[in-house]
Order: sequence, then C-alpha cells, then structure tokens
Amino acid sequence: MKLNFTGSSDPGLVRSSNQDAYYIDPEGRFFIVADGMGGHAGGEQASRIATQEIQGFLVSHWNTSESTEKLLENALWQANQAIIQDQKQHPERADMGTTVVAVIFRESDSPWCAHVGDSRLYRFRESQLQQVTEDHTWVARAIKLGDITEEEARQHPYRHILSRCLGREDLHQVDVQPLDVRMGDRLLLCSDGLTEELNKQNIADHLRNSPILETASLALIEAAKEQGGHDNITIVMVSLEENAPA
Repeated sequence: MKLNFTGSSDPGLVRSSNQDAYYIDPEGRFFIVADGMGGHAGGEQASRIATQEIQGFLVSHWNTSESTEKLLENALWQANQAIIQDQKQHPERADMGTTVVAVIFRESDSPWCAHVGDSRLYRFRESQLQQVTEDHTWVARAIKLGDITEEEARQHPYRHILSRCLGREDLHQVDVQPLDVRMGDRLLLCSDGLTEELNKQNIADHLRNSPILETASLALIEAAKEQGGHDNITIVMVSLEENAPA
C-alpha cells in the first residue's frame, strides 16, 4: 500500500493569526491536525505543543512492542500533560487548550485514529463522505439525543462549546478507534474552520471534482473562505493507493 498526502493551513479572512497547527510525518507514518484556543499566543502555543509532543512521542516510541492503539493514546496524554505544564509555567496562558485529531499507520497493526475536541476525520470512499470521529461538543451530544438537528446545530449559539480538549486536568478520556480503510480511500483531517463554513455535501462535492489531493485541499480552503472564512482552516489529506509495480 502506498500513501500520498498533503497538508495546508490558512488563517482565513477574519482572524489576525493562525492558531491551527498540523504535522505530516515525512515517511507517512502519522498525521496530526490541532486547533488551539485561549487567545492569540495561547492558542498558537497549545496547538504547537500538541503537534510537537505527539510527533516526538510517536517517533521515539515507534518500535515499542506496545499496541498501536496504546501508543497513539499515550501520545495524546503526553501532549495534554505538556500543555498543562506550560500553563503552570506561564499563568498568562492558563486558559489555553487545543483540539486534536491524529491518524497513524503502523506496519504491525491496522491504522488507528485518536481525537479530542471537534477537529474531525472524514473518509471519502466511492464518492461518499463519512465522518469517522464524533465531536466532543455540546451540540454533538444534543444531536445524538435528538434534541436538535444537524442543520440547527450549524447555527446554534452553543456550537463552539467543547466538552473535551487537550490542556485540561479534568480530561479523562481520549477517543481512539481502529480505521476501516481500503485502496482508493481518501482521508481528510481538518479543523472546524472548514466544517463551520462547508457542510458534508459541500465537502464531498469538492472531493468528487478534485481527484488530485493538492487541488482538492486548496479548493476546500478557498471554498471555506468564500463562505466567510471566519476561522483558521487546516486540512491534511491522505490517499491510499496500490504500490506501483517494480
């Protein structure tokens, strides 16, 4: 199996800074998107710490006998503790935190995903888009309970309220799940700057029209900006393809 991948981040049209961060392992072993919060410096610092800590942990522990599930989960816990430690050292950033979504491909195991917050993972297969992760937000829970619809959630005043994020002492759970993937699939990791502006159908349409990853990524960012670009927009895309014959 061969992985092709690309990533891009844009501040959008309203924010003066970009508090998103992403990391793509050069060898295609793992991919990370983080969306910071807590003010200009705080948000940038939180997302930077998260991506750096997860990247460093995964690289240094890559050859451990630990399961891929536990390896990825522990990487996020490490990031959570690192952000908390930075908060203690810099009280002016005490309110900072970040969402994160990460995907890992390890030869000894199936691919896995971990996430905290409302940065998302989608799978695009046979022209159909499926949201893999479940947002850790007030509105996501309300949708699940049937209290509001997905369309109502898009305009709900509580739509930005997170129930979980990295950088909290009271974070008790990191969601980790195996991924059902096969040749031809494309994975989309993104911050909510994309999904705030484009609904599932909009995203799927752009992916159908743009088979080239770089083209699709830039088209999605431009489309989100055309709809207002109210937040930072970050996208990482991964395609699963057959190895070329020798």
